[in-house]
Amino acid sequence: MTWSAIFLLAIALAADAFSIGATIGLTHRTARQVFRVSFHFGLFQALMPLASATIGTRIRPWVDPWGRYLAFALLLFVGVRMAVSSFDVKHREDAAQTVDLTKGWNLIGLSVSVSIDALLAGFVLGLHGSLILSAVSIIGAVTFVLTMVGMLLARSVGSRIGTRSELIAGFVLVALGVDALLGGF
Repeated sequence: MTWSAIFLLAIALAADAFSIGATIGLTHRTARQVFRVSFHFGLFQALMPLASATIGTRIRPWVDPWGRYLAFALLLFVGVRMAVSSFDVKHREDAAQTVDLTKGWNLIGLSVSVSIDALLAGFVLGLHGSLILSAVSIIGAVTFVLTMVGMLLARSVGSRIGTRSELIAGFVLVALGVDALLGGF
């Protein structure tokens, strides 16, 4: 996997964290809340693909002949799911206004739900077997920064940009899947 593909993957995976961060930032914007959400989202976005990449690395010898088809299918699934979920913003806005999502089990649950796509992407990283630690570090750092940016800009740009970013990210993941299918990944 190339460095540019890793950065594109990191940005695409962080798009939902940006979107949810922007929504949370509409009502929760103290420095502590912004750091806590950004840190947790970045941490979970790094740990989930690390765990699944380990599994992908271990089964790589058995799936190597059709690994690019599996990578395509997983990235296609995650990309389409992300693009479709970009249209369901009302639920996120309602949740952000009724409970404090910046602490406790609410934060843990959100962190896990934001990271499910990263879990699948990590499996793809494991199938390729290279740069796993660098890739998950970049994914975590990009997610941390984009979540923070989303939360800090929430008042001025609103959550509408977040939705568009998730839709675009879904298409980027599908494009990375196609690239994997064609052997360029």
